[in-house]
Amino acid sequence: MEEPISRRLRHRVRILGELLGETMLDQHGSAFLEKVEEIRLLAKKRRQEGGSIDALQDVLKSLDDEYLVSVARAFNQFLNLANIAEQAETTAIRRAPFPEVSNLDDLFKRFAENEEIDNAKLVETIREMKCELVLTAHPTEITRRTLIQKYNRIAAQLEVVTEDVELRPDKRRELERLIAEVWYTDEIRTERPTPQDEAKWGYAVIEHSFWTAIPRIWEGLEQLLKKYTGEELPLTAAPITVASWMGGDRDGNPNVTAEVTDEVIRLARWMAADLYLRDIEDLLAQLSMTVCSKDVLALCGEESHEPYRSLLRQLRERLTATRQWAGTFDAPPPGLIMSRQDLFDPLYACYRSLHECGMGIIAEGLLKRTLIRVSTFGVTLVDLDIRQNADKHEALMDALTNYLDIGSYKSWSEKARQDFLVDELESKRPLIPEQWKPEPEVQETLDTFNLIAENNAEGVASYVISMAKNPSDVLAVVLLLKKCGLSRRLPVVPLFETLQDLENAAWTLERLLRIPWYTNYVAGHQQVMIGYSDSAKDAGQMAAAWAQYRAQEDLVTISEKYNVKLTLFHGRGGAPGRGGGPARAAILSQPPGSVKHSMRVTEQGEMIRFKYGSEALALTNLDLVLSATIEASLMPPAKPRENWRLLMDKMAIVARESYREIVRDDPCFIDYFEQGTPERELAKLALGSRPARRSGTDNRTIEDLRAIPWVFAWTQKRLMLPAWLGTDAAFEQHLSGKDLYVLKEMIAEWPFFQTQLAMLEMVLSKADVDIAEEYDKVLVEPQLQEFAARFRQRMTELVKIVNTLRGQDDLLSGNVEFKRSLELRHPYTDPLQFLQVELLRRSRAADTENPSVDKALLVTIAGIAASMRNTG
Repeated sequence: MEEPISRRLRHRVRILGELLGETMLDQHGSAFLEKVEEIRLLAKKRRQEGGSIDALQDVLKSLDDEYLVSVARAFNQFLNLANIAEQAETTAIRRAPFPEVSNLDDLFKRFAENEEIDNAKLVETIREMKCELVLTAHPTEITRRTLIQKYNRIAAQLEVVTEDVELRPDKRRELERLIAEVWYTDEIRTERPTPQDEAKWGYAVIEHSFWTAIPRIWEGLEQLLKKYTGEELPLTAAPITVASWMGGDRDGNPNVTAEVTDEVIRLARWMAADLYLRDIEDLLAQLSMTVCSKDVLALCGEESHEPYRSLLRQLRERLTATRQWAGTFDAPPPGLIMSRQDLFDPLYACYRSLHECGMGIIAEGLLKRTLIRVSTFGVTLVDLDIRQNADKHEALMDALTNYLDIGSYKSWSEKARQDFLVDELESKRPLIPEQWKPEPEVQETLDTFNLIAENNAEGVASYVISMAKNPSDVLAVVLLLKKCGLSRRLPVVPLFETLQDLENAAWTLERLLRIPWYTNYVAGHQQVMIGYSDSAKDAGQMAAAWAQYRAQEDLVTISEKYNVKLTLFHGRGGAPGRGGGPARAAILSQPPGSVKHSMRVTEQGEMIRFKYGSEALALTNLDLVLSATIEASLMPPAKPRENWRLLMDKMAIVARESYREIVRDDPCFIDYFEQGTPERELAKLALGSRPARRSGTDNRTIEDLRAIPWVFAWTQKRLMLPAWLGTDAAFEQHLSGKDLYVLKEMIAEWPFFQTQLAMLEMVLSKADVDIAEEYDKVLVEPQLQEFAARFRQRMTELVKIVNTLRGQDDLLSGNVEFKRSLELRHPYTDPLQFLQVELLRRSRAADTENPSVDKALLVTIAGIAASMRNTG
């Protein structure tokens, strides 16, 4: 099947490339098109023949700055169109209607053959399932919503493009028009996006994919449940939901204020009301029936010839008023749709009535899908996580205790803090004086707590504490929420990020659960977030991955000891250096018992469009995530053998020490990182609302640099250092004798290790020693050239080790599809890489800023990011 699909895909890429070429010809003329083709062919020759790039360098150096902008845009759009064709191919492979030929269907078939999983257990798991995707912003994926829509329309048009049938002139003209719209639209923002811009982008993704895909995945799941067990899925069930950090994540981002979060929550309410109004209008056209139940008549409040329409008109009026109010900062007047039940109850009454009156077939259409949406999205569309650093809460508590003349909270021991916090939690007296006006930074933190309390946390999913280390970090947030007036239990989630914090995570949780007040507060449910990004930046990928695994094991043990249901929140990035990788494999490789009916996972901005950018893509990836979560709940992997654990312990130590010896201790490393990657340029360009460094200063330390630009910079260079540095040393020391035998055993039998090795192989296949060398030769000072060469040599040796462990000659020998995907993009990515080197050279050589060079640089950054798919 692979070869015909490959032909079709290449044919589609060729057609799209031709049409883009015709568009560029119209604007720039044949000389420009010939120059672009010359650059492409020179880059292609370099890859295929391994020759010199001198000729390519000469061409790039000869072009003026303005010309380079257009050349960069050309290759960027070639790459975008190739990605669109590949995504269309992914969704076209499944021809049968969902859920046939799906991961969920395969899973239910396996359950039917497994005697250990009875129907009652299966039904209970499905009904209790809570799998939540948490959308986060990312600097490279603030793609303008208008372009996202145009790309989706191009993808839809590709259905008629096949290699066997000549494209009709009218269809070719339509594709050409859409590609021209893309080409003449400026794809790059000139100003840094605001958190509101990021949130609007997230809402656009929900509108164009999740809004339709989630009801389909829900109905498919119910169809399978009925087929194999005879049971239905309750309409209140929400097995897969969506939350967001866009506009709620204020950790290190001073642009996210309480006022901004309030606006983002209201924007979400506005969008929700608008989307529901579209459903209500369609339902008004459909539900013209006259026969109804007494409940519907009672809700109508009047005798009506068309009772369903009467009830729907009332909802339309209330939703219209809600949408109008959500665009203001006024207090909500009476009669708005403010809670899930305000919308669900009347619609469910209509649903029951239609069934009771013999019109169930009508109830099972749009009305049911609308009810599924209400259970999934509520009336807030997407609930926000509020995230803040533990230091900010400590500063607020310190300012408060000093104001109250009871001492300095910062100077207290952990025990003293806990004693004070628990006493206040148990007390009904106020803690925060109304007249207190602290310093602006402290006031801002307090304003966020007041905002959450004012709305009783409506539109808020949880409160995440970055850099959590001790029980007092959690208790302080619970106390501040309570004393600001919050009356419901909001999940307060400690995020354990560094290697040390991961190692202490279970001990921190146990100390919390030993406190009777807190155990009563959580009411048998606790959420904990595992940080992948900062732990990998702190200790290297291998040591971090093993620490994350062990932390999860220990957290499961503690939660079971105290009879608490644990939900693990995985803060994965898009890149392997930040915990990224194929979602299904990642879920199924978690420790046994760590996925019990519930899981949360971040979806990074640069991956959201590739995985969820259309209904078809979303359906494919939701099927992967949901089926894997159900499987991990009911069929968890076996516990790792003791000799596997011992070897992982030894390798993690070697990997950590080797990584830190370079990144922390070698005085040459910071200079090499800044010179040899585009990290400096990333910080100046309008790539996102959050500063690149936690302190917001130019502090030259890796610790202060955020994980996204850290991984981002190395990926742009194609050295991928965060994903493998240290791992190479660990493998080198244990690649012989008994250890080699154990390694082979781990590769054959342990899902965790299989996934780690697969991600390493994937990232090494995206790396390119020759491209990395070009960055070093052109951008790095002579005295660091030998230092730079060491990394390229280490990566080359690691490739040999991986091939030895796999028993293969070349990377990706067992993953032809992924290899083909890379090869498809090489002709467009390689020119962008060499363009970027030339642009970095010009930018650093110039005495003043050059807008044309900066813009061309940003285009190459976005293009390379799109090609790598999991940049940061």
